[in-house]
Amino acid sequence: MDKERRRFIRSAAIAAVAFASPEFSINSAAKNNMLFSINKHHNSSSKMKLSWTPYNLQLKHTFTISGFSRTTTPVVLTEIEYDGVVGYGEASLPPYLGESQASVIDFLKRVDLSGFNDPTHIEDIVHYVDSIAINNTAAKASVDIALHDLAGKIIGAPWYKMYGFDKRDVPDTTFTIGIDTDEVVREKTIEAKDQFNILKVKVGGPDDKRMINAIRSVTDLPLSVDANQGWTDRHEALDMIYWLKEQGVVMVEQPMPKNDLDNISRLTEMSPLPIFADESLQRLSDIERLKGVFSGVNIKLMKCTGMHEALKMRNMAKALGMKVMMGCMTETSCAISAASQLYSGMDFADLDGALLIGNDCFDGAKLEGGKIIASDLPGIGVTPNRELNFSHN
Repeated sequence: MDKERRRFIRSAAIAAVAFASPEFSINSAAKNNMLFSINKHHNSSSKMKLSWTPYNLQLKHTFTISGFSRTTTPVVLTEIEYDGVVGYGEASLPPYLGESQASVIDFLKRVDLSGFNDPTHIEDIVHYVDSIAINNTAAKASVDIALHDLAGKIIGAPWYKMYGFDKRDVPDTTFTIGIDTDEVVREKTIEAKDQFNILKVKVGGPDDKRMINAIRSVTDLPLSVDANQGWTDRHEALDMIYWLKEQGVVMVEQPMPKNDLDNISRLTEMSPLPIFADESLQRLSDIERLKGVFSGVNIKLMKCTGMHEALKMRNMAKALGMKVMMGCMTETSCAISAASQLYSGMDFADLDGALLIGNDCFDGAKLEGGKIIASDLPGIGVTPNRELNFSHN
């Protein structure tokens, strides 16, 4: 598919969006509950107070993808307090995201919420936060998530209900098997196969077939694969995808370098499996240019600044006829619970981030029958399970 053809497809799709309604509205019952709760809690003299604390996630196993390995993931946890109500958020910071605990805290110090008297004015607040600096998407997500949690608690409902979603109408989450030795791969697969209905395999190197064969020696569960830009030759990638389909693989994430859109579009056109954008996709503004290049998009809160924009991305992609996936980084149940509020009706999910760590500091969404199911608690549905020392310093 050449550039002119892709441009035509994008233009046609965008025209269709103009006549569609990409935004989900809050249902009428939730609106009435919202108005009652806001009037009950709103105090014009109250101010929102943003605090944070760094936290290091300990992975249960060494995590290896195409390019690097790690055993920990740094995060920054946030809370926003308003009139005695507290909302929680999170910035997860894997190395490839380009943010650190220091950069997130530096950004958060610049966030001044004193000019906003009502936490439920989410559109205005997240627009202000986004305008403070470019990039810093995980830092922005940590504020967005805490704000949604706070507003939901004030309103008195979980967000999936306000979106009008069915929390059980969700795809099975994958469980990720990182690149490793045959012995470790089989061990991880055996641990996971009775809890999950689909596994995700990290590929993109010389051992891809070995990895798949090791998994197939112990389970016949459906698989997805994530190459993390690891394949560079389109013809070799296509041959690999045909082989993977024969092995029970059902989808492929980011097969080639993120900016090689011409080759990716040709690969997608010829591929027997759907091809999803991961590294090629960051925010809402990227979806337009990826129509006709990928079959679908993988939305991650840490890359798109949080729930507010993620919902818009979901609706835009669906309106453009693209498949949609909800993904994650290695995260606590705070960020995973936030994502669980808005992935109803999606095609795929990779929400195993909290299941990969040994020191989750929140209780929230739970694994049930291979799916991550949102809590019925208001907001994003989380409670801390240990003492967390938030501060402004």
